[in-house]
Amino acid sequence: MSDFLKVIVFTTLAGAAMPLGGALACVERIRPRWLEREVRHGIMAFGGGVLFSAVALVLVPEGVKGLPLIGVIGSMMGGGVAFCVLDILLNRAKTSAAQLVAMLSDFLPEALALGALFAHGGGLGPFLALLIALQSVPEAFNAYRELAASGQMRGKVILAIFVGFVPIGPLVGLAGFFWLSSYPAVVHAIMLFSAGGILYLMFEDIAPKAHLECDWAPPLGAVAGFLFGLIGQLLITS
Repeated sequence: MSDFLKVIVFTTLAGAAMPLGGALACVERIRPRWLEREVRHGIMAFGGGVLFSAVALVLVPEGVKGLPLIGVIGSMMGGGVAFCVLDILLNRAKTSAAQLVAMLSDFLPEALALGALFAHGGGLGPFLALLIALQSVPEAFNAYRELAASGQMRGKVILAIFVGFVPIGPLVGLAGFFWLSSYPAVVHAIMLFSAGGILYLMFEDIAPKAHLECDWAPPLGAVAGFLFGLIGQLLITS
């Protein structure tokens, strides 16, 4: 299979995980209620673990290649700050579209980086596609449940939107494949940008927010803490 076809196939499979997660969320409620809560939180925790593995095993190790230290710092912290700003704007919006934008916000840069990986012969491409898919299932599961519970959209409409998201993956992936293949430094920067954004999203859900006036501060601090450790590792090994 050519790299061109690999981009289409693997980005499509990664994107198809979104309607799959939504379809799983359509299953009738599990009884008793405590079990439903345990299952839902377990699914989200699994997604968080997959996200962290994507950061630790693919995005950061590949992203630091060929970038100076200042580029590493700017790209990763830039991703954290960008997702922080997006988080603030979406919280203020309080619409059903906000939940959908949040779900796409980490999928799009990952699909872009995936296409660029295949442009460079990416042996890690299928592995990254698998991680994106495993992350998207619980993310879409939770998004469906929250949108359905809000009453702003019917279940069939939510699933139709998730299905409509699938072709976006190949389009963005092919953009990375053709436009970024000559700019490896940009590809690495996008990977670190995605890693910073993913770390923000992970800790935004986990960090305690009670009695905090600015609930974006703990997750942004987590990005800075991870980056601090990464800088130390790069300085030691350089």
